[in-house]
Amino acid sequence: MTTVSGLTVGILGGTGDQGKGLARRFALGGLKVLIGSRSAERAREAAASIGAGAEGDENAAVAAAADLVIVAVPYEGHKALLESLRSELAGKIVVDCVNPLGFDKQGAYALPVEEGSAAQQAAAVLPDSRVVAAFHHVSAVLLMDPAVEKVDLDVLVLGDDREATDTVRALAEVLPGVRGVYGGRLRNAHQVEALTANIISINRRYKAHAGLRITDV
Repeated sequence: MTTVSGLTVGILGGTGDQGKGLARRFALGGLKVLIGSRSAERAREAAASIGAGAEGDENAAVAAAADLVIVAVPYEGHKALLESLRSELAGKIVVDCVNPLGFDKQGAYALPVEEGSAAQQAAAVLPDSRVVAAFHHVSAVLLMDPAVEKVDLDVLVLGDDREATDTVRALAEVLPGVRGVYGGRLRNAHQVEALTANIISINRRYKAHAGLRITDV
């Protein structure tokens, strides 16, 4: 079985709700976690707020120091950030959890992406990295809530590198209650990202923090 013990996990955009929630759970799970931000000061403040040995620094420093990097930035700045970090991310597993979404009076909806998905955009921008799509549907509220011991969901993991997807599946299972499930090639990431709009609609209607479970696996 693949193990992630000993990995240093960097989270770009780790001061946002999703990034900080993942950072908190991975740090509590015993991994070394580096939180990245455009501001080193903000990153350090976020790291201090979650404790468990997490550290913070500028995105470039985190990208260079981490063994595996999670991209949790807003879609608007996604491409530009990754272009600026191409050399720091070369040879590394880069996990993209960005959901290209728009919002209007009718709620959330998926935005078109020229490359097909945010994950495919990352792969195009980072030809020397091993890009994997995962963690799109994990509730930041549940991740940050100290009263929630387990997060009841499956994380769909997509990519073209079997070793990389196995590693990210194992990383997902550091989160208590979570199972990492292979979800197909990276070309199938669009519908996984877009499904987030449906989950947001479910959460709003039912005042919930919905997740996914895959049956018969």
